[in-house]
Amino acid sequence: MKVLIATDKPFAKIAVDGIRKEIEAAGFELALLEKYTEKQQLLDAVADANAIIIRSDIIDAEVIAAAKELKIVVRAGAGYDNVDLEAATAAGVCVMNTPGQNANAVAELVFGLLVFAVRNFYNGTSGTELKGKKLGVHAYGNVGRNVARIAKGFGMDLYAYDAFCSDEQIAADEVTPVSSVRELYEISDVVSLHIPATPETKQSINKELLSLLPKGAVLINTARKEVIDEAEILEFMQERTDFKYLTDITPGNHAEMQEKLAGRYFSTPKKMGAQTAEANINAGIAAAQQIVDFLKNGNQRFRVNL
Repeated sequence: MKVLIATDKPFAKIAVDGIRKEIEAAGFELALLEKYTEKQQLLDAVADANAIIIRSDIIDAEVIAAAKELKIVVRAGAGYDNVDLEAATAAGVCVMNTPGQNANAVAELVFGLLVFAVRNFYNGTSGTELKGKKLGVHAYGNVGRNVARIAKGFGMDLYAYDAFCSDEQIAADEVTPVSSVRELYEISDVVSLHIPATPETKQSINKELLSLLPKGAVLINTARKEVIDEAEILEFMQERTDFKYLTDITPGNHAEMQEKLAGRYFSTPKKMGAQTAEANINAGIAAAQQIVDFLKNGNQRFRVNL
């Protein structure tokens, strides 16, 4: 069996070494495609692969069609909207993610961005403190829980909304559950966004919702680009000059936002949430272990397609 690591943004060497150890111990072959610049390189590399480990790389219908021997794709991370699930299912390919492995790394980045925001991008002027501020966690999954954990150390008041998480589960972490997205935005000084990109959530963070936020609010997005209505957030921020937006996913209108919203908008140059050595190792090795378990034992515990 041949396992391909296909990463435009490569894993750290220590993570690759750990993946190799897992794959070769199972008697499988490991191949690497790193820092590729053309899709054709990916199409050529997958031709004889039985399994693929990816990060944010796009596995679309064309890639799946080119991978005639493919049995499984594992996204080293939580989100998997970069994989065409319908095409994978049609081809009999199992798709998995590695939930929770990057959660602490992403949560720590939230607070790196947030402190940067409330201290006015370190421009030398007087900012504000996080203690006593109301933090709204929009989606209370693995990352959201870690955000809440860290926020307690800052002395923030915590609120959360998640349509798929019970009030009892949220309250058990000493976080106040709210009944709707609107309520969360109405009460939060800071919103930390963790929703996946689904047909229901795409462009759901729009002017109408953002208008509910109190004066001086901050939105931190370490989730997905697609959930933001980019045209409307620009329009909103031009009207609400008290509002700040910091994102780990560069918007399509980044240049315009940077020009018109100086001092209130920031985007990382490349997605940085999972870019730690620890997250690299955790997610990469988890992906390798899941592949081995699937190919040897048929374990589909983390399968995300039908």
